[in-house]
Amino acid sequence: MSEEAQPNRPFSGTDYIAIIVMNLMWGLNLIAVKMGVELSEPMTAAWLRQLFVLIICIPFLKFVPGKMRELLALGVLSGGMFYIAVNWSLAVSDNVAALAIAGQLGAPFSLILAVIVLKERIAAYRIAGMALSFVGVVLLVFDPKAVGEELGIALTVVASLLWAICSLIQRRMQGVPVLTIYAWVGLVGASILLPVAFATEPDAMRQVHSLPLSTFGWILFSALGSTVIGQGCMSYLIQRHPVSTVVPMTLATPVISVIAAAYWFERPLTPVTIAGGLIVLAGIAIVTIRTANAREGKQ
Repeated sequence: MSEEAQPNRPFSGTDYIAIIVMNLMWGLNLIAVKMGVELSEPMTAAWLRQLFVLIICIPFLKFVPGKMRELLALGVLSGGMFYIAVNWSLAVSDNVAALAIAGQLGAPFSLILAVIVLKERIAAYRIAGMALSFVGVVLLVFDPKAVGEELGIALTVVASLLWAICSLIQRRMQGVPVLTIYAWVGLVGASILLPVAFATEPDAMRQVHSLPLSTFGWILFSALGSTVIGQGCMSYLIQRHPVSTVVPMTLATPVISVIAAAYWFERPLTPVTIAGGLIVLAGIAIVTIRTANAREGKQ
């Protein structure tokens, strides 16, 4: 359905809070996932994350008539395949900021799929804002610190495509409680990742009980902060607004990730990184302000 056929509702104060929380949770999440992967193993950490998601959301697990195909598909893609790609990429990479940048390919992927599959129409001002933001992301890729991360970046690109597909599935989940969605994501994801982790990391899986509490803390932050809260905010927004309107609101995530990674992993920000981040933020500002003005009938 096109945006003209289904008019955009104005962003409410709650919507803007959801956007801010979503970007913060996702921006900080790469640090938590990287620490979890380093302190355990990539597939073991992925399984524990989805297990925590299931435990948190299990009171809301229920059959939803007419939506089970979408829920199961989302569980396979978002709960299983996405985290295999993400955790593997972090396991083979040292430059977390570079992966944060590559992860923003999910935005153009989502917009392309929204146009092709949902027949959404993207107005010129949002195209311009997205283009400016994409220029900023591309500029960050030319940072010398991103060199040598080819496999990690390739896996992140795969994860970005999976994320984009999941954003379309979530668009079909109107009326389904967010915690019910992620109860199924946790159940299906944990079910897929359990045999994968045992097959690839048997020693790590047998020693899960002996992991220090700090390791569980990092993984729990990913499960609660990124998946339940961050993804929950995204699901909430996509159910209320077209994908092409929501996706540009995620472009603050790489800026937060780059700054947080520079601080936590003691990687100083370069002029290229700073310039690219400012350009990304400028693009987001254009998209946000122009969209708000258009809804209010301003030029």
